[in-house]
Amino acid sequence: MSPLVGVLALLAITVCLATVVAVGVGAWSLEAPGPTAAFELSADGDRSSITIEHVAGESVDVEALSVTIAINGTELTEQPPVPFVGASGFDGSPGGPFNREADPEWTAGERASVSVAETNSPTPETDDSITVSLDVDGRRIAELETTVR
Repeated sequence: MSPLVGVLALLAITVCLATVVAVGVGAWSLEAPGPTAAFELSADGDRSSITIEHVAGESVDVEALSVTIAINGTELTEQPPVPFVGASGFDGSPGGPFNREADPEWTAGERASVSVAETNSPTPETDDSITVSLDVDGRRIAELETTVR
């Protein structure tokens, strides 16, 4: 009877360990993380422009990028659909890699900019706080904050 109990105990332990390993492997994410890069944000209240400079790190595929802009904690009604040329809520065409006609790879040293139209809400004014979130394929790669000058 002892050998039978021993075999059953070993079988139960093996099944438990296999379950733990299967759950652990299932929890691993095999998705590649978003690009690692550093950015600087600036904003000009006179022109309602927001500029983001890619200062270092890996290049960013602008076609996979989503940009969310908030002023004093309130998101703009119209967000920039990067890349674009002429979009509702924005004046003119964006500068740099946010422009549909530009190279879609945003590399270190390049600046991207948008000008918020008066038809968008809220509009940036001097001393407002601006937050810009950059996401690639749904993964946040940067959250930047500055004060409008």
